[in-house]
This record gives sequence, structure tokens and C-alpha cells, in this order.
Amino acid sequence: MTENPDVRIGTAEREQALSNLSEHLSAGRITLPEFDERSAVIAGALTRGQLDSVFTDLPSPSLAPTGSRPLDISKSNAPAGRAGQDAADSGWDWRKTVMSISPVVALILFFVVPVSNSWLFFLLVPLVGAVVYGGERSKDKRKGRE
Repeated sequence: MTENPDVRIGTAEREQALSNLSEHLSAGRITLPEFDERSAVIAGALTRGQLDSVFTDLPSPSLAPTGSRPLDISKSNAPAGRAGQDAADSGWDWRKTVMSISPVVALILFFVVPVSNSWLFFLLVPLVGAVVYGGERSKDKRKGRE
């Protein structure tokens, strides 16, 4: 980031700076309150100089300790039979989508369906979780026996 400090930045630069700041947080170089303060500065930054001021006391991202590599969530060290393994390969996990939609569906049913005990619709959320993820554990146990 040695370019002209008065050059205006865009969303891509802010997102990259937030990503770099997150790496510093995970490495323990900054605390959570510092992360909150610095991320607020990044979100409001308009120029490269404002963005650079956030990282003045931190090493550049290329100065990672030798032998370490950045964490790649898509290629985790999870066992081959895990629920998200196929989803990590394709980039989309239908189970997560279903689980994120289920509270919204329960809320809509709570307000739309005229039932005296409409609060019971919120029991759909753990029920959906049990149905969607419940079978995976037994499959893993069976694969372990083979």
C-alpha cells in the first residue's frame, strides 16, 4: 500500500483491508476491541491514506511466520464423511440454506396461521435441524465400522 495516500478507494479495497485485519485478529496481534475500532475506520475510509493508517503498527500480510499458511475453510481437515464435505466441493450447502430459512418460515407461520398455540411453530426450527443433520451422525458411525 505504498501508492498515493490521496487516491480514493472502493469496496474491494475495504473488503481486502477487513480481511487482512481479521488475519491480524486471528493471529493475536490485536484485541477484539481494537478490531472493532479499526474495522469502523476501514468502513468509513475514503482514501488509501486513511486505510493505511489502520495498519501502521501491524506487519504486512506477507510477513506470515515461516511454515504457516493462510486458513482455507473450503479445504478443511474434516473427515471424508462429514455433512459439509460435498457442499465444500460444490460451494453451496443446502443444509445450511434450509436451516437459515426455517426460523423465517416459523415466524411467518406464527403470524399468518390463526391457531391458538401458534408459538408451537417455533419448534419447527430444532425439528428441521434434527431431520436435516440427524442422519449424518449415524452414517458416520456406520462408515467407521467398515
